Amino acid sequence: MKISYNWLQKYFDEKLPAPEKIAEGIIFHSFEVEEVEKIGEEDTIFDIKILPDRAHDCLCHFGIAKEVSAIFGIPLSSKNNLLKILKQDGQGSESENVKNKTDSEVLQIEVRSDNCLRYMGRIVKNVKVGPSPKWLSDALVSIGQKSINNIVDATNYVMFDLGNPIHAFDLDKLESPKIIVDKALNGEKFTLLDGRVVTLDESMLTIRDEKEALVIAGIKGGKKAEIDNNTKNIMIEVANFDAISTRKTAKKLGIFTDSAKRFENEIPARLASLSMEQITNLILEIAGGESFEVVDIYNNREKTRQVSFSENYVKSMLGIEIPTEEICNILNNFNYKFENHDGNFEVEIPFLRLDISGPYDMVEEIGRTYGYDKVVPVLPQPEIFIENSKINKIWVDINNAKNYLINDGYKEVLTYAFCDKGDVEVMASAMGKNFLRNNLSDGLKESIRLNTLNLSLLDMKEVKVFEVGTVFFNDKEEMHVAYGDKKEIVEMSLEKFIVSSEKLFERSSDEGDGSRCQTISNNFSDFTSISHPFKMWSLYPFISRDIAVWIPENEDKEKLKKIFIEEGTNLLVKEPYLFDSFTKKSKVEGEESKTSYAYRLVFQSYEKTLTDEEINPIMEKINSKITSFSWQVR
Repeated sequence: MKISYNWLQKYFDEKLPAPEKIAEGIIFHSFEVEEVEKIGEEDTIFDIKILPDRAHDCLCHFGIAKEVSAIFGIPLSSKNNLLKILKQDGQGSESENVKNKTDSEVLQIEVRSDNCLRYMGRIVKNVKVGPSPKWLSDALVSIGQKSINNIVDATNYVMFDLGNPIHAFDLDKLESPKIIVDKALNGEKFTLLDGRVVTLDESMLTIRDEKEALVIAGIKGGKKAEIDNNTKNIMIEVANFDAISTRKTAKKLGIFTDSAKRFENEIPARLASLSMEQITNLILEIAGGESFEVVDIYNNREKTRQVSFSENYVKSMLGIEIPTEEICNILNNFNYKFENHDGNFEVEIPFLRLDISGPYDMVEEIGRTYGYDKVVPVLPQPEIFIENSKINKIWVDINNAKNYLINDGYKEVLTYAFCDKGDVEVMASAMGKNFLRNNLSDGLKESIRLNTLNLSLLDMKEVKVFEVGTVFFNDKEEMHVAYGDKKEIVEMSLEKFIVSSEKLFERSSDEGDGSRCQTISNNFSDFTSISHPFKMWSLYPFISRDIAVWIPENEDKEKLKKIFIEEGTNLLVKEPYLFDSFTKKSKVEGEESKTSYAYRLVFQSYEKTLTDEEINPIMEKINSKITSFSWQVR
């Protein structure tokens, strides 16, 4: 979401801190700021990454202004009607600029779908469509929007200002002053504002007149009722649509608009009142005309929500004590209505904050505003954790089984729980594997096969692997252990594995509390003393070459290894692997005995598949270097 510094300033009487300070405050207390861009000498644009849990109130300038106000303790302007609305229930009241009249042609609105949560409509007559005033077009252009005309620009401005999408119809292009909110017809063709034609179905919500669809609800308008320079009378739509329905329709049609982005993340239905007041005021200011009474279909009004928490709860969750005065300041800065009774808070949740549902959310609100940098990290002591914690017996058995197999030279693998045969069938899953596994052996066999092909890269002589995992039968699930190599795979239940190996495990005598893990290390340095930097493997096949060389018995084999490394070029991706050696004693008196060292060299490219024609010259150089020492390649 692009946010204009100048646009934010209109919410404050006090001069805001420098853009760099604003960005820093938002980053440390609210959201990630992906970019700060200077626009000429007049403005700065913040590109802020708004996460889905706050999209309902912060995909707009007003939402970010609320955050800035709380972060920096700068009050919102008392001249701005929004502050009054925040402290009320969000319903709003018409300003003095809006002169309502009763029209002989009363606007009718009929809502036939539960996916429309609220629909407000208002007729404004005798408007003059034309270019937007400079301040308005500049504001939209600064955040990357195109100026179209004063009516359309006004709807876009209020959306980016308050967060509620708005649509305007040319009233005279409708069949009658009647709006119907209903599902589309199956196979219905709809021409979008940009001229594209899409096919609708009955899962999609539309705004219609008595003949056809005018808008894909919450997503995009159509050509029929488009505002143009000849428009005189308009109908303003401010509505609220179901988030899931909007998301599914947008995805199905492949239409992703600023409007859909907001509705699919859910918007408070109460916000529509405030948006209708703002858009009416703006249109009357820049396009003239006279407004008529609002028709408001709002059957299921949200109830006021409250949440309770205490100072002690905040302390237990954050690990620090925040003074009562500081908590009160934070709540006041966010314009919460609250009562404090000796450290016990009763808070009325603002209608804009759909993300707040319990005391834990209030702890996050207080913690991020106070500053997580003030929370001193304390690492729990392992001894205390082990002493005071009861560990699940199954968890202990799983870890004991794993530790035993690892100590016996096996490597752990994880295979897919989905397969192409089994006892339990599920709905279609990835790659057509529609069953849950009833054994681990099948997956282990495939893992052994694949890993055997890559022994050269793994620096292993053989593949020994195991898995501990759940298998599924018609009437139950079991935890199994399977382990093996190319020759044999053994599989049994975890319980049988533990029983068969009982003498290998130290079990707790405290049967009432279940087994406790006996071998958890409390020395973290055990795991960090050796550093093995990871290097990404290549996606291309490797080529391995084996080479055996006779060298004098008293010669150091490291010299031979050094030749491989120096002449192997950067295509030699693994350290030369010694897989065989033997010494041949000379039977001739005075002749030195020789030792044969057999190495495996692994070549691989990160850019392409290698060929023999590329590796052969490298091997020839290696052979040449070896013979220069009077050594013999076998």
